[in-house]
Amino acid sequence: MSLRSRRVRINVQRNLQREIRNIKKRKMELHQKYFFLFCFGGIVYMIVEMMWRGKTDWTMGILGGICFICCGLLNQIFSWEMLLGEQMLISSIIITILELFAGLILNVWLKLNIWDYSKMSFNIMGQICLTYSILWFFLSAVAIVVDDYLRYWFFGEDKPHYYLFRKNTN
Repeated sequence: MSLRSRRVRINVQRNLQREIRNIKKRKMELHQKYFFLFCFGGIVYMIVEMMWRGKTDWTMGILGGICFICCGLLNQIFSWEMLLGEQMLISSIIITILELFAGLILNVWLKLNIWDYSKMSFNIMGQICLTYSILWFFLSAVAIVVDDYLRYWFFGEDKPHYYLFRKNTN
């Protein structure tokens, strides 16, 4: 093997090793970002629940963290052109579905009885109800904006901007 080809091979190996390190670093940063957002959302949700109901459960921190990440992912999946109201509607649907699944597991299957909406109008198995779905709609606006600004301030993502109405294309 010639000296030149050996140098080329060494340079290629170094470049590959550098690229692998960069990929590992980006992957670690991504895990740290979502862990931070998960913890932030979970803790804030537990505080809100303490203020609203006077009690909470550690499982609500997990559910709150998952919901917070899901609300925040909308701008990662869809464009910034999506109306804030549309993001709020999608978020409230996601939160309601997650609440249903969590309720079926925690309250029905494991019988932890963390919440019970059975006395509320338009409920499904006492785990979700229309009143709280509407509440999630309005609270999701706060979650969306807070998540977007956390991503902007701490992780260098795009500066948030929102649209309340469609742009007139005439």
